[in-house]
Amino acid sequence: MTVADNGTSRAPAPAPEEVGAMYDRYGDLLAMVLGGSALHVGMFVPHGERTPVTSLLQLSDLAQDRQTEFLADVLTGGGLPHDARLLDIGCGTGGPAIRLAQRTGGRVTGITVSKTQLARCEERLSTSGLAGRVDFAYGDAMRLGFADDSFDAAWSIDCFPHLSDRPAGLREARRVLRPGGHLLLTEFARRGTPGKEEVDAFTRLWASPPPTTFATLLGEIEESGLRVVRVQNMTSNVALCGELMAVLYKEQRDAIQQRFGKEATDHTDPLMEPFRTFCQKHMDYYLLLLGNPEN
Repeated sequence: MTVADNGTSRAPAPAPEEVGAMYDRYGDLLAMVLGGSALHVGMFVPHGERTPVTSLLQLSDLAQDRQTEFLADVLTGGGLPHDARLLDIGCGTGGPAIRLAQRTGGRVTGITVSKTQLARCEERLSTSGLAGRVDFAYGDAMRLGFADDSFDAAWSIDCFPHLSDRPAGLREARRVLRPGGHLLLTEFARRGTPGKEEVDAFTRLWASPPPTTFATLLGEIEESGLRVVRVQNMTSNVALCGELMAVLYKEQRDAIQQRFGKEATDHTDPLMEPFRTFCQKHMDYYLLLLGNPEN
């Protein structure tokens, strides 16, 4: 019995020598867009981990969720009180703070300087069932509006790169942490000598000062009185993030212009390629777990 295929077999199948000729001619090209490890589809989403994703944007969301879970493991690895008070410095749209509350059973306060983000936080919170254990507020990381020793632990995911006075942010984080508490921090660091165009692209797209060297960051941490408990180099993630942003911007450019106007794309168009180069060649990315000494 012949099964109908709705016309999909009209094109002739390539002969083996034609397949071979394609790989002879374009095998290296495929390696440039697919990867050359094996020339087959990779396991971007481990089986059974989550509903499979089918787009680069969904893959980016999955990567961010994985990062949040990993950072939560690091922050809570040393143990926390069952009723821990936790601070999310630069909480974004609220997802990580809610996940942290779910993971720990503690109470989480998130702060952001974006009023739009704050509204998104409240929207997320309203459907989370955690209104009694999570709250959000407008707040500046360099001038925290909390009393000394208010929190058992804190994290700040990709917020410190925005700060105009990072030492002030570190001092404030230490001030509001109880003795023995921990601050988990992710931060960029400059590698090599990037060109002015690349640095400008980063600072304008990321709304931040130019990244410092990692040695400068470590010096500022030491001066703040915090101590380094753990350092993990996660540079490959920021390099891939830059690549993904560049590809998705190109793919979504028309939709971006339609939603945000031509001014937005005129601003972003000349920045994306040097930003991508900066992420690939001159950007390091670190996780730091910092402790507030007991004494």
